[in-house]
Amino acid sequence: MTTEGIEAMYLETHNWGKAAKFFQALGYEIDFATDHNSGQLRNGDGPWLFIAEVPESQEPRTQIVFKVPDADKFEAGDIVEVVTPFEETHYGTREMSVRDPDGRTWTLSAPGAA
Repeated sequence: MTTEGIEAMYLETHNWGKAAKFFQALGYEIDFATDHNSGQLRNGDGPWLFIAEVPESQEPRTQIVFKVPDADKFEAGDIVEVVTPFEETHYGTREMSVRDPDGRTWTLSAPGAA
């Protein structure tokens, strides 16, 4: 089993409010906001955005998330270096990190264990 393409983008920012307004100006709507300066935005049926505020001392990262329908059935090909195997997250999914041939890391996300 392979991925089903890009599910989401995870973005870190130094200012949640400004970042949310920027993406709203590009057509995204806030799906939900948390009480700790983060939230999810959507624009139609495309990949959703999750934006989280980080301290000024931390460099903001961007992470692309690929959708995996079933972590137990996923098979990484020989060219895919697994950095971390699927692990449960605190937000109800299972995530794996992989590295491409150029050294970039990618996140694969599957539904959490039932």
